[in-house]
Amino acid sequence: MGEVFETRAMVGVDVGGTFTDFVMLEGGQMRIWKCSTTPADQTQAIASGLAELGIQGAVLVHGTTLATNALLERRGARTALLTTAGFADVLAIGRQNRPHLYRLSQEREPPLVPEERRWEVPERLDATGQVLIPLDEEALDVVAGRLASEGVESLAIVFLFSFRNPAHERRAAERLRARCPHVALSLSSEVLPEYREYERTVTTVVNAYVCPLVARYMERLAQVLPEGHIRVMQSNGGVTGPRQAAAQAARLVLSGPAAGVVGAFFVARESQPDPSSPPHILTLDMGGTSTDVALCPGSVPYTPENTVAGLPLRLPAVDVHTVGAGGGSLAWVDPAGVLHVGPQSAGAVPGPVCYGRGGRTPTVTDAHLVLGQLHPGYFLGGRGDVTLDLPAARSALGRLGQELGGLSAEEAALGVIRVANATMERALRYVSVERGYDPRDFTLLPFGGAGPLHACALAEALDIPRILVPPHPGVLSALGLLLADVTCDASRSLLCPADGALVASGLLDTVVKELSEQVQATLRAEGFPRPVVEAALDLRYRGQSYELTVPLSLPATAESLARAREAFHSAHRRRYGYAMPAEAVEVVTVRVRGIGPVARPSLPRAPRGAEDAAPALLGDHPVWFESGGPAAAPAYDRSRLRPGNRFSGPAVVFQYDSTVLVHPAWEAEVDEWGNIWLRRTGTGP
Repeated sequence: MGEVFETRAMVGVDVGGTFTDFVMLEGGQMRIWKCSTTPADQTQAIASGLAELGIQGAVLVHGTTLATNALLERRGARTALLTTAGFADVLAIGRQNRPHLYRLSQEREPPLVPEERRWEVPERLDATGQVLIPLDEEALDVVAGRLASEGVESLAIVFLFSFRNPAHERRAAERLRARCPHVALSLSSEVLPEYREYERTVTTVVNAYVCPLVARYMERLAQVLPEGHIRVMQSNGGVTGPRQAAAQAARLVLSGPAAGVVGAFFVARESQPDPSSPPHILTLDMGGTSTDVALCPGSVPYTPENTVAGLPLRLPAVDVHTVGAGGGSLAWVDPAGVLHVGPQSAGAVPGPVCYGRGGRTPTVTDAHLVLGQLHPGYFLGGRGDVTLDLPAARSALGRLGQELGGLSAEEAALGVIRVANATMERALRYVSVERGYDPRDFTLLPFGGAGPLHACALAEALDIPRILVPPHPGVLSALGLLLADVTCDASRSLLCPADGALVASGLLDTVVKELSEQVQATLRAEGFPRPVVEAALDLRYRGQSYELTVPLSLPATAESLARAREAFHSAHRRRYGYAMPAEAVEVVTVRVRGIGPVARPSLPRAPRGAEDAAPALLGDHPVWFESGGPAAAPAYDRSRLRPGNRFSGPAVVFQYDSTVLVHPAWEAEVDEWGNIWLRRTGTGP
């Protein structure tokens, strides 16, 4: 199938903690815009931005933090859990994991569903899906009465072994829906038909917890763009329609970070002499409230499970690691006199002190401003409605300095930046060194409004020799939204040997075909008559309690299963340092992804010209890098930089959506695509 081309304007909208970013593509031209996020109702900022861009009818591709924030802040729908008799406490028992290994007393976050709303019903299936105890339908009538009397908005239905046989869950949903049509229902056999009771229960409860919020949000969003078409980014790096997004809301939890990785990988792949050669990049997405990092060893990384707000969410997602370090992260001193940065954030309201919206506690953004690394005249293109108050930021950092023993505002600001950098450095080490990768073999790709300000310092700490700063780093996640295919995932647990008998019985082929039909039906409803289908297997050695995901070529044959086993051995050796080819391998889960490919824009390219960057020079600007005092750093206007231009650090590059800080001993060069490549002096290309 060929790619689907949109004839209308396409707009990517990424809602962040501080700003909402817009990228509009129409007629081969790209426009960008940023406006302040409206936390009380994110659609207000979207409506404002669309009006400022003059957009009425368009294809809007949206990345939202709504589901994420609902989990972090515990403000989801009033949810109940219906489960098999004897299993109401699965949520409370959980696993024996200890988040803090050496802490003697540990408290878990309370479950999303309290004990009084965890209900049981007589029914039981065995491990093969055969009925041991029939579903007690009269008990469901009692449940229906409690749903009404207790004001429950959403119900998660999780029966034992329903991933083998969903009949009881479906019958329960049918009977309850007839009596309580106002209650949203989430069935584990639809959300996550996989084994592991705790993870399946938590994931289904999370879906129930956020579904009503997302459904209402989608209705408001449709009113913002009544003449357009809406798609929503999922955690897996693909987009879906609003109806599917509302029904499977748990798949939106990592919506924004996934789009950033998709956009970064696209830019890195297209901006090299040989686009067929996959890039190896470390992504650094630093926004207003957090920083998201990912390691892409030639492809976008995926994981079948993530932990969000302390909850295991077992759904396919781009493998992103998040830490609480953003431009709005608050700097504070604990009773022992130790400086901390984050994880609390000033957000969009009140925002950093320098925004003049009532903030009192200094943030990372305030520190950059005091150090001269931001400039009031060039922030967001110097728009009059967003100004930076340098005296207010200096006063706030001065107060922080006094708490730290009489430091100056600049010394306190340098400390804030160093602490934030240490947090991000640990995150980058986590996704690289701790997983067996050498960061020196990768290119650091910073984006988000604040990422390019920290890139050189982090590259120096990790000995990364190259940095790639895209043309519009501050809105790269919004661009990534427009590059994402429409996708649909489905899975089913098998728990059987990965041998010839699995193929001979026809079980593997049957499951793959059923899942393929399921995802294809969803994508046909989205306007893709012939979707692409990919398959994968979760495999493990017999006796293991964890598995690795490897691709399965289609059709499912003895040969394709053998190749999957070999890929598993290789993946196991790479991840854990050894493999056991003589040991029996088991199939835990079959995964199928349907893909509706969309057309991707070509990045504009211009021939290289003169090396002299003087036409873009704005003059010298005092910037603090060390406590000894400011350095006279040339400031450049990025919109006037041209391919071939070169300059050396220290320097600062101002642009509408971000600021690039070039440290001493770094060299900068603009390539044909408008990217700025930064290299350590003497390291070569």
